[in-house]
Amino acid sequence: MDFMMLLKAFIVGGIICAIGQVFIDYTKLTPARILVGFVVLGVILGALGWYQPLIDFAGAGATVPLTGFGATLAKGVREAVATDGFFGAFTGGLTATAGGITVAIVAALIAGFFCNSDEKS
Repeated sequence: MDFMMLLKAFIVGGIICAIGQVFIDYTKLTPARILVGFVVLGVILGALGWYQPLIDFAGAGATVPLTGFGATLAKGVREAVATDGFFGAFTGGLTATAGGITVAIVAALIAGFFCNSDEKS
């Protein structure tokens, strides 16, 4: 593994996370809205082709944050539309991100087995 790639991934991922922390600390936006904003930003940047150079530069530092998920959605839609036409606009994003969605669901299920929720009074 190349040390410079690890360093670039750490720096880019850290900057993305720091931007999110600034939004949490200095705005009245809820974390859910910030997360959705990151996904939408990733979709827009991915659709315009501007996010791929960041992925090429930083690898996992750009693909692991939610902006990377949005960019993957856009890339999946673009590729599916190219092969399947209009119907690909509805299926491409889910096909491209199916692995990540599955991991998130399984991780939530496992966490649910080990964590107890208390009723709030």
